[in-house]
Amino acid sequence: MAEITAALVKELRERTGAGMMECKRALQEIGGDIEAAVELMRKAGQAKADKKASRIAAEGLIVLRQAAEAVAMVEINCETDFVTKNEDFRAFAAAVAEVALCNAPADLDALLALNMANGHSIEQNRRECIAKIGENVNVRRFARLATPTGVLGSYLHGTRIGVLVELDGGDANLAKDIAMHIAASRPLCISSDQISADLIAKEKEIYAAQAADEAKDKPANVIEKIIDQIVEGKLRKYFEAVTLLGQPFIKAEDKQSVEKLLKAHQAKVIRFERFELGEGIEKKADNFAAEVMAQVRGD
Repeated sequence: MAEITAALVKELRERTGAGMMECKRALQEIGGDIEAAVELMRKAGQAKADKKASRIAAEGLIVLRQAAEAVAMVEINCETDFVTKNEDFRAFAAAVAEVALCNAPADLDALLALNMANGHSIEQNRRECIAKIGENVNVRRFARLATPTGVLGSYLHGTRIGVLVELDGGDANLAKDIAMHIAASRPLCISSDQISADLIAKEKEIYAAQAADEAKDKPANVIEKIIDQIVEGKLRKYFEAVTLLGQPFIKAEDKQSVEKLLKAHQAKVIRFERFELGEGIEKKADNFAAEVMAQVRGD
């Protein structure tokens, strides 16, 4: 059995990112063989990752990376805001965004299968990150826009809201302004023709019920016409509120619409992506005492 020296423990710690005592125990268990100890700790790390995989991860980071003809955005989740400040977590998130930018993965599974700079896949690195940090870490989604001729823009609000946008025409400043507007105003889509028929029908049903109540005291022969007018007006306001082109541009003092702004610059929005951290994830109620006990037990 090889001597378990401080230098050996230090080398294993640098290679795995695990704690000193954990490294020492692994070396003792494996008889001082550092390569075997690395393998043992990776297997243990994967087991830890599998155990933590079911835990809700709704905190994290939105990360952007942009090049001349492409821009990428990823959402990487963890369980607590505290971990978002961890250097290993932040380095992992930045590396995933870089891989997404430099490649054109077809979907999330394809992204997870791509290798990072250390030669391991994103999925392997994710599991190692879980073992090192002690929280569930999840690569939730990514978006990538690329164009050889269009104008790309991006905007990151802190680390919680990110936007990518592609324009036909305009310039980088306009693209960034539009991205900033999208971050603040949360449009559902570019124009009203992109809103689903089901959603429009649902809104019409709601407005018709409201209009019927408003028109109930009017003469019977004009009630239907009044209801139609009210529904049409409310639907028009709805389109202005939820479509990018219909919204008033956030930086315009005269409430100029985004559509008019784009026309003034002879530009058109081709597509956009907006991520807001944790949206749609059902968050559990915090139980700090239970969380601390779970960490003490090593769950």
